[in-house]
Amino acid sequence: MAPRGGAAAEWPTWALVVVVYAGWAWLVLAHASIPWWVLLPLGGWFIAWHGSLQHEAVHLHPTRSERVNALIASWPLAVYLPFASYRESHRAHHGSRELGHPVDDTESYYLLPADWDKRSRLERWARRFLQTVAGRMILGPVVTIASVLRGEFSRLIFRRDPRHLRVWAVHLVQVVVVLAFVTEVAGMSVIEYLVFFVFPGVSLSLLRSFLEHRPSPTPEGRTAIVESGGPLSLLFLHNNLHVVHHAEPALPWYQLPARYRAERAAWNRRAAGHSFRGYGEVVQRYFLREKDSPIYPVASPLRGPR
Repeated sequence: MAPRGGAAAEWPTWALVVVVYAGWAWLVLAHASIPWWVLLPLGGWFIAWHGSLQHEAVHLHPTRSERVNALIASWPLAVYLPFASYRESHRAHHGSRELGHPVDDTESYYLLPADWDKRSRLERWARRFLQTVAGRMILGPVVTIASVLRGEFSRLIFRRDPRHLRVWAVHLVQVVVVLAFVTEVAGMSVIEYLVFFVFPGVSLSLLRSFLEHRPSPTPEGRTAIVESGGPLSLLFLHNNLHVVHHAEPALPWYQLPARYRAERAAWNRRAAGHSFRGYGEVVQRYFLREKDSPIYPVASPLRGPR
């Protein structure tokens, strides 16, 4: 579904571009005068917000040009992930035949039983901890960044894909520019930037994705709704209404709430009970309690019977 109102309707996304980059730059420049306990959540906020902006760019906002959107959103404020790799992975996620499936879904946190059996006791504990809010937000950034870098370097070393080499060449140039601003202009160390910006930013983004998908024998119930109408909904650009986003992935972020409200009952039926009033409820339920097993439990045509 194309954005309603054409290109002129994209002004909220253009405004977001200005606010995100200007806010991030101001915060980096002013970091020395800001208490750490204020800098850490604010730094995380702007990194996560930029990640939400990149998600919009993948779905062709604010323009219909991939090149223009990449020019706008590809700057690696979170450092570790090339925008082109994220774009490819996320579009594959939307093309998954079975959301949440460890083989078919590029954004799955689940393991097949055979893979689970190969894991050490420590790895199993970590996987179970990741199924809690605390685990996803504390351990999740380290696991996520390590997993992405392992996959990217494996692709570079073993596949030697020329296109991917170009992706990383561009990414490294952009990383140098971002870190030069951080260190040479703002006087912040790389370690400080990782601690006060990157890790908390990835952590906040993982809170959003924590409940987005779950195993289900049918498509209904695999995708969640979190009815957060507060600051977190703005931070995630309403992607917490995830059922709506997957049903209409071209719909821009600022139209998602109205689209949801117009057919709220129907969207909740589509979620098949996988709905929550807000992130307060999510944290209360699952802060130290596993939301489900990390072992993918559903027999499907993709993997056959258990």
